[in-house]
Amino acid sequence: MATDQGALWQDGPWEHRFVPANGARFHVVLAGPESGELVVLLHGFPQFWWAWRAQVAALAEEGYRVAAMDLRGFGASDKPPIGHSTPVLTADVAGVVRSLGREQAVVVGHDFGGLLAWSMPVLRPDSTRAVAVLGAPHPVPLLRPNNHLSSRARAFLARIQVPWFPERALRRGDLVARVLTDASAPGRRVPPEELRAYQAVMRMPSVAHTSLEHLRWLVRSTPRPDGRRYLAAMANPVQVPVLSVRGGADRWTPPAAFASDAAYVEGPLRTAVVRGAGHLLPEEAPEEVTDLLLDFLAALPR
Repeated sequence: MATDQGALWQDGPWEHRFVPANGARFHVVLAGPESGELVVLLHGFPQFWWAWRAQVAALAEEGYRVAAMDLRGFGASDKPPIGHSTPVLTADVAGVVRSLGREQAVVVGHDFGGLLAWSMPVLRPDSTRAVAVLGAPHPVPLLRPNNHLSSRARAFLARIQVPWFPERALRRGDLVARVLTDASAPGRRVPPEELRAYQAVMRMPSVAHTSLEHLRWLVRSTPRPDGRRYLAAMANPVQVPVLSVRGGADRWTPPAAFASDAAYVEGPLRTAVVRGAGHLLPEEAPEEVTDLLLDFLAALPR
């Protein structure tokens, strides 16, 4: 069984660093030359920076400066009891970019991290050069009632709205294993080392609660003024280059969930489908995801 510390601080061709940003402290894994273009990687739920381990090494080898961060409330980053809205988290990402000595970065996000990536060029345009989103439809159609999410995803989002019981299921039950299995392509068995790592970190103090607060805000805020302001802002089209990747066997976000994305992009938009892969793209199809990211990065205007 991986220990909490062992799961968070795994060795590799990277360094672990704490970075101050937006009034909090974030655990960031860094790799690649200091002079390389900065690429920030944002993980999904119920994961942490380790979901990007294959891409961190591969992008760094190609000369990019890579920063895979634990989002607010996850992993070794700060876990305040409040302040888990999407606008706050985009300010976190922009602050990390500045703390790393850069003005802009290419922001790559998967799942929930993909929603943050979509939000960055609208809410934090000065910090965002381009975005790549994996398994994440645009937030405006996604947060509408007719969002075309699968019944699996809808059931999960409904289940976590109640207090206490979801946290208990994450810490002591099998909810981490069920989410990873349901999100994978049919027939994929989650590797034991992945399951142990994500279970171990989710059992750390406060993580089960603060990680859920991000997802709860997305659902609960939609009728409130803060949620309406966020969606009104996100109706403004994205002006930077966008890469959107989905899994051909994704049982959480089917093709119909992405159908309206192009209406919210005025910059160059590239789309790709990784056939046979489910929702957990960075781990289910690491080589394909890396190739798509490298092609996208290489094509960005200089």
